[in-house]
Parts: sequence; structure tokens; C-alpha cells
Amino acid sequence: MKNLDEHSVPSTSVNVGGMLEEEISRLARLIYAQTPHDGTFSQRIPGLHINRYSRMEMNIMKTFYLPSLLIVAQGIKAVTLGKEIYEVGRSRMLVFPVALPIALQTTQASSSEPFLSVGLELDPQKISELVLKVYPDGLPSISQRSVGYLTNADFGIINAVSRLVECLQSPSDTKLLAPLVLDEILIRVLRSTIGVHVAEIGFADSGVQRVSKAISWLRYNFSEQIKVADLAQLVHMSESSFHEHFKSVTSMSPLQYQKALRLHEARHLMVSGSMDATTACQLVGYVSDSQFSRDYSRFFGRPPRRDVASLRQQT
Repeated sequence: MKNLDEHSVPSTSVNVGGMLEEEISRLARLIYAQTPHDGTFSQRIPGLHINRYSRMEMNIMKTFYLPSLLIVAQGIKAVTLGKEIYEVGRSRMLVFPVALPIALQTTQASSSEPFLSVGLELDPQKISELVLKVYPDGLPSISQRSVGYLTNADFGIINAVSRLVECLQSPSDTKLLAPLVLDEILIRVLRSTIGVHVAEIGFADSGVQRVSKAISWLRYNFSEQIKVADLAQLVHMSESSFHEHFKSVTSMSPLQYQKALRLHEARHLMVSGSMDATTACQLVGYVSDSQFSRDYSRFFGRPPRRDVASLRQQT
């Protein structure tokens, strides 16, 4: 019996590992089937995005993301959140719990093995409904927070994501089954090693939820002049505590965050609306053209005119 027990454990481990690899490969095939060419594609399932990129990128793409879950089926993407850089590869998942300006760079991809991933926006209201079931006695204490949380996705999560993407093949499945699978994915993530950090998104009195409320205000009022003390009062925190919490989950101060919002919005106005830099910078709250140009160049790596011209060529 002893020999039998000794041999049964590694056999089970191999089977589990083999099942995970098979499921990741299946997810990669499903993603590839839903992406007609390189790019990021929104889907009929709200909040679901599917990504495919067939070459490594020399330039870093800066964009703005809502609270999200990213799961990679193939290739590697470097994701920069504040000062932290996360290498997200096959079967890994990355969660960032608040809306953030991020930088993305595909570092492993080819035409034969493109980068393939699934992105899912995290709905605080939905998480708040599920978190009470997963944590009925409340959240355990959290000693340290970060801008992002990276871990391995287990078979259950990968399998659920595969089934979610599979729902796109049938309109009735998209309507009837996808919401159930979405709940399953969130429950599995809440029960994972990073689940408590995701759960904070749905707890009304958590520091993350309060920072999210301040971020929501900033996103809709980014052109206005603000004081950190006023933001702290809005979310019922002391100024020092608010500043500490804000920086722990965004890696920047509230004013730095507002600046990033302004620059992203100005870029959007210039690229999609054919607006000149002077008009765009005034609309987002800048008073000085020269200060806007300096901030823009530092943030995006190129002055406004050159950056916008390059982006327009890519579209």
C-alpha cells in the first residue's frame, strides 16, 4: 500500500497539470476564432474584451482601464501600473481593482503563436452581491495593498473563461448562460489567493471602495480645480488617510491621477475629434499651452503633434 500511495500522488499532479494545459490550449483556440485580425475586440457580453497581437511591440501603448481582470492564454504582455511592471504570461491572471492609466507592451508573440488574452471589466455592484456569499463573516485583515495583483489561474478559472468565450458562438447562450458563467468566474476569483483584494472592490466601507468613489468623481470632473482635502471629505476620510490609501492603490497622488486623466482625455480629443492641441488642453483644464506640451511629452514620450500623427497613421 505504501508504494501505491507514493505513486498515486505524482500521477494525480501530472493529470491536473495536463488538464490545465489542455484547457489553456482550448481557450487559446477559442480566442483565436473570435479575433479576425490583431487588435482588441469588445464582445456582445458586457465588459468582455478579447485580445490578439501577432508581433512584439517596440513602442509602449498607454491607455486607461477600468477595474479589470486579465487572463493570458498565450504569449506575454508587460503591463505597467504606476511604478510596477507585471509580466503576464500563459495561464496567469492580473487584477487591478480601480480605474488606472496603464502602459501595455506585447513582449512575446509571433504570427504562428500570437498573444491571446481575455479581459473582463469588474463590476463593483456585482462583486458586492457575491462577496457576501464568499466572505459571510467579513473580510480578513489586509496588511498591504498594491496597484495590481498577479497570480496563476487554476483549472476552474480557465475552464469557466473558456465556457464564457464559447457562449459567443450562440446568441441564446450569450443571453442566458453567459451571466451565470460570469458569476462563476467572479466567485472563483474571489476564492483565489488574490480574492480578498478583489472583494474590497465590493465592500462599501473598504479603503479601496472609498478611493474608487473619489476616482469616479475625478473621472467626471477632471477639468476642475480640486483640493485633496475636498476629495477626502467627499469619501469621509481624513486627508492623510485618504492620501495614503489613494497612493497605495494607484501608485500616484490624487493630483497626479487627475493630470493623467487630463492628458488621456486631451489625446482622445485630438485623435478622434481632429482637435488641435491648444483647444484640447483648454477643454481638459490646462491654462498654459507650454505646460500642457511639457506634461504631455513626459507622459506619452512624444510632443502632442508627433504623437497624434503617429496614432492616426495606425488607425
